[in-house]
Amino acid sequence: MAYRIAGNMQRLALAAVFAALTAGTALAAKTDVTLGVRLEPPGLDPTAGAAAAIDEVVYANIFEGLTRIGPDGSVMPALARSWTISDDGLTYTFSLHSGVKFHDGTDFDANDVKFSLDRARADDSTNAQKALFAPIDAVEVVDATTVKVTLKQATGSFLFSMGWGDAVIVAPESAQTNVNNPVGTGPFKFSRWAKGDSVEIVKNPDYWGEPASLEKATFKIIADPSAAFAAMMAGDVDGFPIFPAPENLPQFEADPRFSVVVGSTEGETILAINNKKPPFDNVLVRRAIAHAIDRQAIIDGAMFGYGTPIGTHFAPHHPAYVDLTGMSDYDPNKSRALLKEAGLENGFKATLKLPPPTYARRGGEIIAAQLREVGIDLEISNLEWAQWLEQAFKGKDFDLTIVSHTEPMDIGIYGRDDYYFQYADDGFKAIMTKLNETTDEAMRTKLMQDAQKKIAEDAVNVFLFQLAKTGVWNAKLKGLWENAPVQANDLTKVYWED
Repeated sequence: MAYRIAGNMQRLALAAVFAALTAGTALAAKTDVTLGVRLEPPGLDPTAGAAAAIDEVVYANIFEGLTRIGPDGSVMPALARSWTISDDGLTYTFSLHSGVKFHDGTDFDANDVKFSLDRARADDSTNAQKALFAPIDAVEVVDATTVKVTLKQATGSFLFSMGWGDAVIVAPESAQTNVNNPVGTGPFKFSRWAKGDSVEIVKNPDYWGEPASLEKATFKIIADPSAAFAAMMAGDVDGFPIFPAPENLPQFEADPRFSVVVGSTEGETILAINNKKPPFDNVLVRRAIAHAIDRQAIIDGAMFGYGTPIGTHFAPHHPAYVDLTGMSDYDPNKSRALLKEAGLENGFKATLKLPPPTYARRGGEIIAAQLREVGIDLEISNLEWAQWLEQAFKGKDFDLTIVSHTEPMDIGIYGRDDYYFQYADDGFKAIMTKLNETTDEAMRTKLMQDAQKKIAEDAVNVFLFQLAKTGVWNAKLKGLWENAPVQANDLTKVYWED
């Protein structure tokens, strides 16, 4: 009997210890997160590449700019704690935070700002958004924590432009190696890049600002929608800021383990047309293509109803947006008539080069079927992201392609002669020049609307839909953005709920 009592007491004591230990484990909030992303970044330097996948990893996490864009799209201080603007709108004087260090231990100061801005606007600049820096006339170091930027003309969007990923501040000591070993000033440091699999970042213990709650974050590259669903259900990833298979959202909504958060993005999804390549250099042909496409069928078939139809390259949630979908409504008979007017009543053949995202691959199949109905026969070519960037975006070697432009307020790309769809219209460029010189908000709104109408009239591209942000993540994970005013997965405020 004594042995039985002693044995029972021992088992009870061990059980109590185990319960205490497991309770302590359960109560301790997680300090790491694994997020699924659809595309692998081609590099990790946002000042040297156009892919949204770069900013989705490094923006606000590793790299910071003078300003930053907040979750509501507003301009917020970042490395610049404050600024003043001269009465004529030409001179911006930035006061910088002191005591800031890059992740390699080197000091950040006004010289790094001058280096970064001068580098971005230089003749040999490889910055994908070099036009953002075109208004800059001079960058002057006043002292270690003060820098003065003088513009050639008043530019109402300058502070917003300085919040783009392309405008982050880099150091001369590490600028050339940031593509594979990014060194910034942000709350997270680069840890590891397993090519084809994941990118890992860790908390920066010496961060100058408010420290992050997370100790580590891993961006897991999962392009296949079925694999994404399996990874979420198995708990291999904690969430997808943008889940690649919207057809699965109802299943996640029915599962209390997950939060499904559908917001908006700046992603104008377009059927891009090579405007300098015959027969697409004929506006009648471009209009014919536009009238052959049923936007809602693409939204329903490729995105399972998630998306907003657009008739121009502008976000519907912006106050200056004009609904121009009626100018390119679905009308196959009108499409055939326009092709006949262009001398192509028997149709023609063309190629459709598609990058990996599901909106492109699924949407491409639907568009090919719709264009076939009016006599346009498309040969589909599926490309990996790096191939698409090299062939379509850089090489302009394409007829048609589908891509979502997720940069904020980017209608200005239509004013670039060398941009991949090669519009190069003097009338549009005149509108943008006037917009850049205008600070009056009412006049800016009118000019933005004029720009929208101009590219819709010229049918530069086929404007399909505004990409929805279909987020799915663990219900206990808090702080991820609902909307995407910029292409970013900002982890600075992310934490696990106890």
